[in-house]
Amino acid sequence: MRLLHTDTLELCTFFGTYIPRYAILSHTWEDEEVTFEDMKPAGNASGLKGYAKIREAAKLARTEYIDYIWIDTCCIDKSSSAELSEAINSMFTWYQKAWVCYAYLSDVKRCPDPGPSKSRLDTVRRSRWFTRGWTLQELIAPLRLVFYDCHWDRINDRYELASVIEETTGIRQQVVTGHLRLSTVSAAEKMSWAAKRETTRAEDIAYCLLGLFDINMPLLYGEGPIKAFTRLQQEFLRGSDDESIFACTEAFYGLLAPSQRLLLQLLPPQPLSATSTAVAGRIG
Repeated sequence: MRLLHTDTLELCTFFGTYIPRYAILSHTWEDEEVTFEDMKPAGNASGLKGYAKIREAAKLARTEYIDYIWIDTCCIDKSSSAELSEAINSMFTWYQKAWVCYAYLSDVKRCPDPGPSKSRLDTVRRSRWFTRGWTLQELIAPLRLVFYDCHWDRINDRYELASVIEETTGIRQQVVTGHLRLSTVSAAEKMSWAAKRETTRAEDIAYCLLGLFDINMPLLYGEGPIKAFTRLQQEFLRGSDDESIFACTEAFYGLLAPSQRLLLQLLPPQPLSATSTAVAGRIG
């Protein structure tokens, strides 16, 4: 695992079971993000717009006496397909094990009214952060998640915003607060959380769900979202008897749903438990 030192802003690589305490950043990608290549001595990291985000996230971690932080833009060498695949398959666990996760909402401006005022919460609800595929696992996995606005002023933590998050994402408050174990939530309900989200690369709408389903599979960029999504469901079925995965119209699309958006249209109106056997579209 590669981490950024919060004081020197140098990248450090750790192997084996010993990983130092670290913070982790959740954010949406924008122009001039700093990559792994940019962070090399010959790179131009400090000349890019995204460097300010890295610097401020590291500064925030230092206020909590945390020496390291993981940031996806610069801590993964994306030129290596093997490293990228390992990172994506490990990412949910990395967010789970982080000491704290900082969710940076770059489109939420400073509110003249401090605290959870209605106007401030309305702005939070409209943040692009809640529409992206990868931020779904980043919302659920961390033990501690704190939201910050574009000026790095604290908004609130996940528990304080649980009702707002439920209204915005459809994820039940019990899941948001950790009072309901993720393993007890049906596959169909988890897929519905991603149905309205988007990713830059088409296949990522499937790959961003790997951690939520507790599965690993190889990444095949270029296969297209339908094949990626079908492989995700097939891999899930190899280790689970959760039949809610069959919440799909077989007559038109076969046993498995070809996309998460189609699945949302076909889901029952109430959440399904992971042990439910009354599933629409099941054959036999």
